Amino acid sequence: MVSYIAKRVLAIIPIVLFAILIMFLLIRMSPVDPAEAYLAAAQIHPSEEILAEKRKEFGLDQPLIVQYVETVIKICRLDFGKSYLTNEPVWDEVTGKMPATIQLAVSSILLAIIISIPLGFLSAVYKNSLIDTFSRLLSFFGASIPQFWLGYLLIFFFSVKLDLFPVEGRGSLQHLVLPTVTLSLALIAIYTRLLRASVLEQLQESYVLYARTRGIKERVIMVKHVLKIAISPLITSLGMNLGKLLTGTIIVEQVFSWPGFGRYFVDAIFNRDLPVIQCYVFLAACLFIVCNLIVDLVQLYMDPRISWKGRTDH
Repeated sequence: MVSYIAKRVLAIIPIVLFAILIMFLLIRMSPVDPAEAYLAAAQIHPSEEILAEKRKEFGLDQPLIVQYVETVIKICRLDFGKSYLTNEPVWDEVTGKMPATIQLAVSSILLAIIISIPLGFLSAVYKNSLIDTFSRLLSFFGASIPQFWLGYLLIFFFSVKLDLFPVEGRGSLQHLVLPTVTLSLALIAIYTRLLRASVLEQLQESYVLYARTRGIKERVIMVKHVLKIAISPLITSLGMNLGKLLTGTIIVEQVFSWPGFGRYFVDAIFNRDLPVIQCYVFLAACLFIVCNLIVDLVQLYMDPRISWKGRTDH
């Protein structure tokens, strides 16, 4: 197990370097001149002399390979430069925005898990029953409605009409309710459908029949055997969605004026704040890589049919 984890962690290094290279090339290929964007944010007239001075200050007059190596060294030190808009260190601003996004992501994931696991499991066990019909309708509704529209509907009914929750911002737990519901509904729809289909598939496997013929209690078969294996696709989807949520729930943060990482990134795009954009892309790549690693480790623990040797050999 330790050897497998070590190999996976070492494999992350070239992936991160490749992600930095792609990010570096995309920014250099962009029609936006970093020096010109900086001067525009500072409201300074971009004369040729000032532009040349800023390009030299940013190292843009160096060969691309030198710029890339310097970029990698700075990123390893978590030095993303200063924001063009606020002139503050980008990493300090990002670490200030991340707690709000983490809070929203974790609450949404937890709510989705609490609802979707029992709902998906019961809808499979009691196929074509009332709870199955309800779960399918909820899944259809959650997968169909756009998040921004759902957010505005919740604001209209629960904030404007009923005055139960705040319209925007972050502070108390009441501020967290509507954004969490908006995000988790789509996750509930995905997880419920995945788990239902997976449980129905496992119920057709021969080990379920063998367990029943041995006289094992039905509850034990369902919980300790069927659910433990059937939950595997949900864990995979959970890891991918967690990475997406941690990189900023852009639409929901905009709708509810949530002061998180996603909203910060959108503002950076509109203001052509390249250091912030570079930091966002790097963090997004790292978060997705780490989440995938965690999912693989959890899968190996949950499914005893997967051997460590088989995984490391392939």
